[in-house]
Amino acid sequence: MSSTSTQNPLHGKVALVTGGSRGIGAAIVRHLASAGADVALTYARSAEKALDVVAEVEASGRRAIAIQADNIDAEAVEAAVAETVASLGRLDILVNSAGIWHAGTIDTVTLAQLDEVMSVNFRAPFVAARAAAAVMPEGGRIISIGSNLADRVPFEGIGLYSASKAALVGLTRGLARDLGPRGITVNVVHPGSTETDMNPAHGDGADHQRNLMAIPRFGSPDDIAGLVAWLAGPQGRFVTGAALTIDGGTNA
Repeated sequence: MSSTSTQNPLHGKVALVTGGSRGIGAAIVRHLASAGADVALTYARSAEKALDVVAEVEASGRRAIAIQADNIDAEAVEAAVAETVASLGRLDILVNSAGIWHAGTIDTVTLAQLDEVMSVNFRAPFVAARAAAAVMPEGGRIISIGSNLADRVPFEGIGLYSASKAALVGLTRGLARDLGPRGITVNVVHPGSTETDMNPAHGDGADHQRNLMAIPRFGSPDDIAGLVAWLAGPQGRFVTGAALTIDGGTNA
């Protein structure tokens, strides 16, 4: 094996990461680029943060572009796939990282919130995967960011979010069957409590989350990104249809 393939296992590959301007998404962009990939990322509103991530990637010697695309807009998601191919020449890896959260019990959650969460967290990954599969070569990768809350719901008020992430599991398994003959793998990664702007390790409810863990600390975005990069690389080529939980033992 050459040193290039060992040190840069994604050399020559192109990735698209939705929601790649911050948090877990930005960490995934950095990890894929450090493994040799050129990366497109989408953002909904934080253009400045998106351009900062692009600048980091370009400083490392890889190509990167930022695409404004809100996951609630299916046409924008499809256009992001097309722009990735037009600008970077191909698409080998899709990471569905963009997501939103609405908390509330069954008596307080609105139908508008239901539609928004399912549109962003479930419909958009379906739309992106369909568009990506149409242009991906043999051996492509589709990876979605789910949640350990897809498997267990340890407290009230998160049923809507949990349902949207559980739906990704069924989609992942179905797409794995559909695309397996082409050597395209499809997996979902389920993070647990992870240090981000949306869920800081010292925010309200953080202690309660730590009390649920076997390893009582929040994960870092790099923890999640490392697993995604492994799935995207050559060592992940025989893993498909899997839901991989990385949550410090919360669901153990």
